[in-house]
Amino acid sequence: MTRLVVISNRVSIPEPGKSEAGGLAVAITGALDEYGGLWFGWDGEVSETAVSELTTVQRENITYATLPLPKEDYENYYLGFSNEVLWPVFHFNLGAMDFQLEYAKAYQRVNERFAGALSTLLEGGELIWVHDYHLLPLGKALRKEGVKDPMGFYLHIPFPSYDLLRAMPGYRGLLDDLLHYDLLGFQTDNDLHAFRQAVIETFGAEIAGDTIECNGRQVRTGVYPVGIDVDELIAEAEHSRDNEQARQLEEDLGERDLIIGADRLDYSKGLVQRFNAIEALLTQFEHRRQKTIFMQIASPSRSAIPEYDDLRRQLEEMAGHINGTYADLDWMPVHYLNQTFPREALIGLFRSARVGLVTPLRDGMNLVCKEFVAAQDPEDPGVLVLSELAGAASELSGALQVNPYDVDAIAAAIEQALNMPLDERQERYRQMLGVLRRNSLLEWRRRFMEHLSQQNSDAD
Repeated sequence: MTRLVVISNRVSIPEPGKSEAGGLAVAITGALDEYGGLWFGWDGEVSETAVSELTTVQRENITYATLPLPKEDYENYYLGFSNEVLWPVFHFNLGAMDFQLEYAKAYQRVNERFAGALSTLLEGGELIWVHDYHLLPLGKALRKEGVKDPMGFYLHIPFPSYDLLRAMPGYRGLLDDLLHYDLLGFQTDNDLHAFRQAVIETFGAEIAGDTIECNGRQVRTGVYPVGIDVDELIAEAEHSRDNEQARQLEEDLGERDLIIGADRLDYSKGLVQRFNAIEALLTQFEHRRQKTIFMQIASPSRSAIPEYDDLRRQLEEMAGHINGTYADLDWMPVHYLNQTFPREALIGLFRSARVGLVTPLRDGMNLVCKEFVAAQDPEDPGVLVLSELAGAASELSGALQVNPYDVDAIAAAIEQALNMPLDERQERYRQMLGVLRRNSLLEWRRRFMEHLSQQNSDAD
């Protein structure tokens, strides 16, 4: 079987006896287990010197190869261009874009350095799978290193509309970079359509079925929605009552209804609007006071970027304001937790909740909403309130979908969810669970790898 090479910005080398952090890492490891191969990327370390050595670790039939980032590259490639230029533009937030030429130079430099280091490890005749927005130019850089093997690229975040994209300096070069891959994967039809429009408007590309023809190159494209391991998550949820934190929560809740949100602390997640919606719920539906608790878990993220620190402080102030206005001696409506919880604890919290509140302003997919659905008790499931601007909205029609900017609509949807009859809740749950099974994490991996392997056959 053809050897697989996976490249991602961050690589976490698994330690024997420890479970891997996320489902996506498990899926990629599964593909590498199946094909045998190499996982390459940044090791998460920041070095003081510009010279960095490649480290390789073998775990059964997978080689993990990692590099540290020099401090300057960490600040300019990762924090700078990746997260202060690409991230806001691709999440439709031009106001947060901070383009600086040194950021763009570092972004290109790191991708070229990755390509140079990786090319020394390639054996030829492999399948190469590159992940996410940090590595848009890597395919072109590898081609310059003489790599001719099939290369696929998967974008985990949204792709912006053409009008938004062209507000970003250097967008033409990044589009051309993507056209050096053989297969491009996107989360939704909208993302694929936006990319096609961009290359048509910029380069006069032609579309033939699922193939883009441009500048003498042919690139296959497809939609591959990322999913979850449904059966594994259901099993975790069924055992969640054994978790001490989940048991304590149920005792504390008593007869009160739990509304839960769990996100990385990021301005794209719509957390400010969500807190305003909770205040609107307590204002417009007074009978919810004393009877409802909103718990928002916001895992710390990119604290070195000022916007993220500002957001943390703003949410703390909003939680204090709502609690100061509505709390009573024996009831506090908002529980805001700026910390990371173990996966098993989160799953237990999801199962205890009557409403899952997932309202990003823009999201490539959003797996939290899928995890919430899978974690529910089939006999008495909670209801998902979901932003229509999340990629998952195109799959989860059984959710109550809302505009994440409309706080009154969110409050009304929460009220509808809390009043929903059992038979309707069960029907919505069954419908969404069926979709999750059809678009599982393993299916996502299988389809992408099948299409990338076809590119290998076509090349032969």
